[in-house]
Amino acid sequence: MSASYIGAYLRRLRIAEPGRPSVAALHALHAAHVERVAYEALDVQLGLLSSIEPDQSAERIALSRRGGYCYHLNGGFSELLRALGYDVVWHRAGVQGCADATPPGAVIANHLALTVHGLVSEACPAGTWLVDVGLGDALHEPLPLHEGTYVQGPFRYQIRRSDVEPDGWRLDHDPRGSFAGMDFAPRRATVGDFTERHLFLSTAPESSFVRTCAVQRRDALGADVLTGCVLRRLGDPLSRPRTLETRSDWFGALAEVFDLPLTDLDATARNALWARVRNAHEAWLQHHRALTVRPS
Repeated sequence: MSASYIGAYLRRLRIAEPGRPSVAALHALHAAHVERVAYEALDVQLGLLSSIEPDQSAERIALSRRGGYCYHLNGGFSELLRALGYDVVWHRAGVQGCADATPPGAVIANHLALTVHGLVSEACPAGTWLVDVGLGDALHEPLPLHEGTYVQGPFRYQIRRSDVEPDGWRLDHDPRGSFAGMDFAPRRATVGDFTERHLFLSTAPESSFVRTCAVQRRDALGADVLTGCVLRRLGDPLSRPRTLETRSDWFGALAEVFDLPLTDLDATARNALWARVRNAHEAWLQHHRALTVRPS
């Protein structure tokens, strides 16, 4: 990454000077990333296939003020970390959805996971950290890559050895989260390990990204989650879901809650995006009403 790209990326994160690689700096970069760069797949809703080359993902984040899903977010972040002097490794990973009976394993490669090496601390004597800004409502800061239970804000996570990946690792998400867990393989991965699955996730009718418009943003106290037209706050027991009924409210939430002004989308694309999301919401309402109606 050029110095100008690094500067633009850090400005997006609102970090003036990250300093030399350290545990504290890595935590600050990670927290800033998940707080200010949303997890989103809005391009998929528009029928667009975005690049997951790491340099282009970094440009997307730094210059276009967009987010992305794991391939973009962890890919772009890895470019920034390497430019700042961190030892970063890519890994094939598999996210287990809440409805999945068993973990799919890393062979599915529906997730790109990162580890950062060489940062020893009392909390992490081996110096290896799980770094993941691409899990939506999950990690706020890196976790030491050794077995244990970890609390970040209102959420509790477990790191353990994987049951499905030899010599691999498993992150168990908090039960309130949007997925059950993630397993990743120990070997190094490259962008070629993810291109086939990226095509599936972006285009297949059965892909969750195609079926549902979801945007997520993590912070120290919880997570904001927009599913279709329904905005929720995870981690706050007093919060109640809110339905965004109008185009203005929906795009306003993207800009204000998720820092997604979408200045790269023209009026035609915005209209198409809102129409798709609203139509899907209406279809969901009709399905929900049909399920709740009981024959007399």
